Amino acid sequence: METGEQVGVEAVPYCCSDFDSGETPARGLAIRTRKTRSLSTSSATACDYRRNQSLHGPSPVTTFGPKACMLQNPHAVMHIQDPASQRLTWNKPPKSVLVVKKIQDASLLQPFKELCVFLTEQKNMIVYVESKVLADTAIAGDESFGAVIQKFCTFREDLDDISNRVDFIICLGGDGTLLYASSLFQESVPPVMAFHLGSLGFLTPFKFDTYQSQVTQIIEGNTAIILRSRLRVRVVKKGIIMTNGDSEGSRKSMQYQVLNEVVVDRGPSSYLSNVDLFLDGHLITTVQGDGVIVSTPTGSTAYAVAAGASMIHPNVPAIMITPICPHSLSFRPIVVPAGVELKIMLSRDARNTAWVSFDGRKRQEICHGDSITITTSCFPVPSICFRDPVNDWFESLSQCLHWNVRKKQNYLCSEEEEF
Repeated sequence: METGEQVGVEAVPYCCSDFDSGETPARGLAIRTRKTRSLSTSSATACDYRRNQSLHGPSPVTTFGPKACMLQNPHAVMHIQDPASQRLTWNKPPKSVLVVKKIQDASLLQPFKELCVFLTEQKNMIVYVESKVLADTAIAGDESFGAVIQKFCTFREDLDDISNRVDFIICLGGDGTLLYASSLFQESVPPVMAFHLGSLGFLTPFKFDTYQSQVTQIIEGNTAIILRSRLRVRVVKKGIIMTNGDSEGSRKSMQYQVLNEVVVDRGPSSYLSNVDLFLDGHLITTVQGDGVIVSTPTGSTAYAVAAGASMIHPNVPAIMITPICPHSLSFRPIVVPAGVELKIMLSRDARNTAWVSFDGRKRQEICHGDSITITTSCFPVPSICFRDPVNDWFESLSQCLHWNVRKKQNYLCSEEEEF
């Protein structure tokens, strides 16, 4: 390579700002009206169109809760750190922990009590527990456990903010317990340690048999973590019309942080779901079928894989779009860059409304004029690994989904070996 004057290219940083609260740009409306599916742009339009964000996902926030952060690798030469070298460290020793337990599961009562006694009496930790967990009569009625309960700090979902009080999280249950823990934090999420005490356990790599040594190692820090990206979702509802013709306020907006997937389906209707899918303001297709799944790489091994999608490692910056039973032989699942902005709306000629859910929760109806805007969140879930991000993922594929399990082909003997 010849030596000479070096030309530097300054990359435009991606700004993780709030969604635009305004209406869909006129350019997007015009394309939607024409029902065109071409991504090509005329010369006049190309001059006006400028990308205002990177196709790469936003740089994830690397501080997790009030005291945890990612250990920086001084030898890294990439702007994005090698996922295999992502390690957890503490700015200050952790003092508080949130214990999330699966509700109404009698098999978890004893592990829950043992863990809480260990954390409060041996580790001198401040333990946060949700109020409805302590409402279980098997816990509240245990006199021997009463002294430990008195030390708990309790909270209520959607009412009490504990985002700046918890240093790390311990989940007792299955994958749904981890999804629920993620929903409690709409911004920075403390590190999550998940014990496999549920059904599938794809996201829960730790066994409870040796919980004392494993929890001690986490408290001491310097353990492997994987940053599971989340989706930032904004649902805008059209103003509700009253019976007297008056409008109740303007548009209602709600935001969610989603770890697995956003599912838009036809709900109780027997008609096809008919929704328009926009990417960065351009109409790319109309989904006609039972619905569509927009998932993270973590969610690719959940509902999406059951609908025929590929499985994506959580470290891959991407968003997956998977149709549910599309009435088309050519509609295959696709993967788009993590930095794009997706919008889903009911088609004008849709015969019925649609329904949307977020990680299987907060289910609500989507009517004409409503919109769902989806992009990658700045706030991932730092999931603590048992070994490392690669080995843990393939172990889950093998143990939970039995990936590529097949009876081995017999060895073919040569003619010399037969005699």
